Order: sequence, then C-alpha cells, then structure tokens
Amino acid sequence: MEILAQRLKELREERNYTLRKLGNILGIDHKTYWHYEQGSTYPKPEVLVTLAKLYGVPTDYLLGLVEI
Repeated sequence: MEILAQRLKELREERNYTLRKLGNILGIDHKTYWHYEQGSTYPKPEVLVTLAKLYGVPTDYLLGLVEI
C-alpha cells in the first residue's frame, strides 16, 4: 500500500471516523475516500489540505515526505 493511502487509513482509524462520517465532513461520497485509502485515486490538493488540517498533520506527512 502506498504511503498516502496507508496514512489516510491509519489516521481515520485512530480517530474512530467511519468512511461515511469522513465523507460528510469533506463533502464527498464515502466511496471516494475509500478509493483514496486503496490508492486507486488521489485527493485533489484542496481536499489534501483539508485532511491535513482535520488530522492535525502537515501535508508533507500525508505524502510521505516527512515523519512526525
């Protein structure tokens, strides 16, 4: 699993978010987020920024460029 997909899934599970809840927060279909976690699609830059803010991590962490 690629690093972005892995980190999105780990962060979601750590915070006990369901796919549906996260979809509602982001204003996207929960299946779209599931595809992010599978690595079959990638979030748009603005969604990536929103996710970083929601999870309290830098976008570089989500992308695998830095560790925290």
